[in-house]
Amino acid sequence: MTTTSVRATYDQHVYGQSLIVNATEIAHWRRAAAEVLLRWGAHDQAVELVRLGVSELLSNVAKHVDHPRCYLRITRIGKRVTVQVFDRSRRLPRVDAEPDWEAESGRGLWMLREMAAAFGTELTERCDGKIVWFSCDLV
Repeated sequence: MTTTSVRATYDQHVYGQSLIVNATEIAHWRRAAAEVLLRWGAHDQAVELVRLGVSELLSNVAKHVDHPRCYLRITRIGKRVTVQVFDRSRRLPRVDAEPDWEAESGRGLWMLREMAAAFGTELTERCDGKIVWFSCDLV
């Protein structure tokens, strides 16, 4: 596993990790995200949504981004937690009004958007890439 710890400050309600996504290591990042939320006192539904969201966002980097280096950030502001993945692709994911239920892919971000309190994508201004993020209530 190749990682560079950028910042992991539980007391300031921010967790950040620079990593190179490898599909076989996504389970590790799901567990790490769950641990962060449990330390912040999150309820089970928030923990499970964040685990699912981290899996989906990192899987998309592994599948669709030429360079798998990305940055995972989890931030708590008040009673809301936001998960962001920054990657080096300027291609924003397309999240349709409703996915093709017969297709082999294309449903993950749609489901995440429907379950999260907020969801978004945006191009980064200072570097070449994008951010895909979602938020949910902590408690």
